[in-house]
Amino acid sequence: MTSARLPTLIAEHRRGHTLAREFYTDPAIFEADLERMLLKHWFCAGHDSSIARGGDYLTVDLGAESVILVRTPAGEVRALLNVCRHRGSRLLGERCGHAASGRLTCPYHAWSYGLDGQLLAARQMPASFRPGDMALRALPVRIVEGLIFTTFAARPLEFAAVEEALRRSAGVYGWGRAKVAHRELYSIAANWKLAVENYMECYHCQPAHPEFSKRHVYARPAELREELERAGRRRAEALGIAVPTIDRYGCAAASGEESADVMPSALFEGFSSATPDGRPGRMMGSFAASDGNSTYFDIGPLSSFLAYPDHGIVYRFIPRSVNLTEMELIWLVDADAVEGEDYDLEQLTWLWRTTSLEDKKIVEMNQAGVNSRYFEPGPYSTQEMHADRFVEWYLAELAIEP
Repeated sequence: MTSARLPTLIAEHRRGHTLAREFYTDPAIFEADLERMLLKHWFCAGHDSSIARGGDYLTVDLGAESVILVRTPAGEVRALLNVCRHRGSRLLGERCGHAASGRLTCPYHAWSYGLDGQLLAARQMPASFRPGDMALRALPVRIVEGLIFTTFAARPLEFAAVEEALRRSAGVYGWGRAKVAHRELYSIAANWKLAVENYMECYHCQPAHPEFSKRHVYARPAELREELERAGRRRAEALGIAVPTIDRYGCAAASGEESADVMPSALFEGFSSATPDGRPGRMMGSFAASDGNSTYFDIGPLSSFLAYPDHGIVYRFIPRSVNLTEMELIWLVDADAVEGEDYDLEQLTWLWRTTSLEDKKIVEMNQAGVNSRYFEPGPYSTQEMHADRFVEWYLAELAIEP
């Protein structure tokens, strides 16, 4: 694909339909996705309980880029590019760890950096060398309700709407005083947009996710779930718990603000959590008892979240290449919850391990079909309105010249 072809593909898109084949298969469009959309947005890097001590770090990736999230001895969280200023080697290769020395040392030539990114040591450099000019590049960081966000943008999108949305969703569920109970990484042989579109709609839920559909009212068409959702709101109100619906999805292309949305949704009667038997573990946040609801919220194009009264799930999409996407799931519980007493790890993670493996299968099959030269974009159903909105948002941002 040449850059001249992209405006034509955008102009030829039929509203209410899926994207053309090239958007899911062309490496040049994947690079445009990174440059024009993904690197401009905030994304969740994890939960700050994962780097609780000075020297603890996480590495997170996006395409070919890698970032180190590290806590300094003073307790500050820094986001540093995982690229040595000498000859560009990755400084860290592990997903997480602890810098016991209080330094980040390049394994190639031993250039050494403080946890604030400042260069501390570089051997045998000429007299003209200025260490103060060679700090690791730092990225912006925001921590809201325990969730760490960063961005590659030179001028980051406004974050105020995100902070409000998270206070009124994750804040109610007590995520600011949570801890990570478990994490899993799923590798999907598919374009990132197919993975995100799949998450944004539940038209597929009844045929593809039988266990999810038994528990979540959201799996039903809107007209069939109206009364059940109203009953869920009444249960929440009776407990004095208010999680509002917030819809600022896909607003960034026009307003310069980061996208944020919140959607509470009921569970079916008999289910108070996502466990196999429907029974919850130790409550979180404002909950003394389960209200029989869950809440979905999304920040930017790559970070999605699901909260239950007793646990939460961070859902991170990680585009790697045109036909490879990773999904990281992080399960959160109350900071004082004890495994084996307050929750059973197998039961806690069962539904979303099951659902994620099902998603991996159907998204990879979707990619295999889209790869066909005979594929033609099909129309979205009324139950796929959020996937349709995602596509319109994506095209609006892709149309903006860098």
